[in-house]
Amino acid sequence: MNGIVTIPNALTALRIVLVPALITFLLDGNFRAALTVFLVAGVSDALDGFIARRFNQQSRLGSFLDPLADKLLVVTSSLVLAAIGRLPWWLALVIVGRDLVIVAGAIAYYGRTGTLEMDPSIASKANTFVQISLILTVLAHGAGMEFLGVVLKPLFVLALAMTLVSGGDYMVVWGRRAFRKN
Repeated sequence: MNGIVTIPNALTALRIVLVPALITFLLDGNFRAALTVFLVAGVSDALDGFIARRFNQQSRLGSFLDPLADKLLVVTSSLVLAAIGRLPWWLALVIVGRDLVIVAGAIAYYGRTGTLEMDPSIASKANTFVQISLILTVLAHGAGMEFLGVVLKPLFVLALAMTLVSGGDYMVVWGRRAFRKN
């Protein structure tokens, strides 16, 4: 299906619209509301993917907007959580840096090949899972679940490792593809 107005695309648009609310709640210190917004975004992400595949509502627009919405949520959350002292700056900058490198690589890849395939690798999917788990844990900790404090530092290290591994994976895979095409 190539339609623009589909349920999956509407759910993806909802995730994008939730970003300003998430920022507002975080800056106000309302971690419970921020956690709720992030959970709604997560459920909508799973739901839009399921509906797109199950009911053949996949679209070119959706293949672009879905990862964009995910990145907006993760990058924005990381930067705001770092700004309010809940996430180390070094980790937020690595998360943002990886995404900037991937975008730059995608632009270079497109310039070289004239095509752009946005298939996430296993490393990238694992990285997204770890980053989302990290943000959920930080939000839940901020919302009063103090017992989660013991897992934060190990989760910071895991997120760092996964971010670097998945970024390196993209560079290697897309580099090979780009040079194979010519």
